[in-house]
Amino acid sequence: MRWTFNLLLAIATIPAAYSAAQAQASGYHVVKSFRIQSGGKWDYIAASPVTDNIYVSHGSQVNILNKNNGDSVGVISNIEGVHGIAFAPDFKKGFTSNGKLNTVTVFDINTNEVQAQVKTGVNPDAIMYDPYSKKVYVCNGQSKDLTIINPENNEVVKTVALGGKPETAVSDEDGKLYINIEDKNEIVVVNTKTYTVEKRWKTGKGKEPSGLAIDIKTKRLFAGCSNKLLVVIGADNGKVIKELPIGAGCDGVAFDPEYDYIFAANDDGTLTVALEKNASDITVIDNVPTKKGARTLAVDLKAHLIFLPTADFEEAAAGEKHPPMVPGTFQVLVVRKRIY
Repeated sequence: MRWTFNLLLAIATIPAAYSAAQAQASGYHVVKSFRIQSGGKWDYIAASPVTDNIYVSHGSQVNILNKNNGDSVGVISNIEGVHGIAFAPDFKKGFTSNGKLNTVTVFDINTNEVQAQVKTGVNPDAIMYDPYSKKVYVCNGQSKDLTIINPENNEVVKTVALGGKPETAVSDEDGKLYINIEDKNEIVVVNTKTYTVEKRWKTGKGKEPSGLAIDIKTKRLFAGCSNKLLVVIGADNGKVIKELPIGAGCDGVAFDPEYDYIFAANDDGTLTVALEKNASDITVIDNVPTKKGARTLAVDLKAHLIFLPTADFEEAAAGEKHPPMVPGTFQVLVVRKRIY
């Protein structure tokens, strides 16, 4: 995933601009933010499936916060270039992908105590656990392959060449893994029984797919692309179903199966919300104001909260694509559906 900036912990009050009165058509709005002070880059954020904690990757550590109040719960340190976090509840383990170390760190999902280090390909980025195959899958951006880890013994099962730069992987929990290939404008399908690439599908008009989510029930993939498109693709046949408009600079996509909402986090300071009425009727219903730089996200499916890391930025110089971050302003936005 693309880096932004990163930063130790303090809790901010809710900015006035984020009042509940600003709830959008979808009902989603920013309700508060958690401040984290330090310097460096950030990438993924993840919500634990077994505790009330969120895990925020940045620089050489992961900050662990209570999702309800932002209190510091702990820190996983010495993981240079950390990108993603995954959880394997079946094994009571968590995993971080460490881009500059070419390793995955294994930690206890309850105590956060580090248990092991596992070698991967070059520049491990996105990471996920598949409950069907009971394996951990690591997308290696520079070596353009997939490291498959057995969480039972923390050993690498196989490395699979992907033929391009992988971004995000999702599972249909029935033997198939789908991975965005950013530099090829493709989605590859990996068989989790044979560990082989079975198919390669183009993402229609979508360019540089990054974020990816799946609705297992309707067999639909949702690929967030850099050219302001959310491409809906059939997970059974690779057919492009729809190409929906979203904000600029999307890097994270998520799906909430209870509400049938698709969320696309955009660098331009919007959270696009689309509603999936059925497998063919999928429409954008809202663009919720967030903050510039809030381009990755995590959805807590228990509390239906959305978390987006970002910061404040200095004025961009002429021709400058990524202006410097204002020191000490790193934060996690908390988005919730309005309760009427």
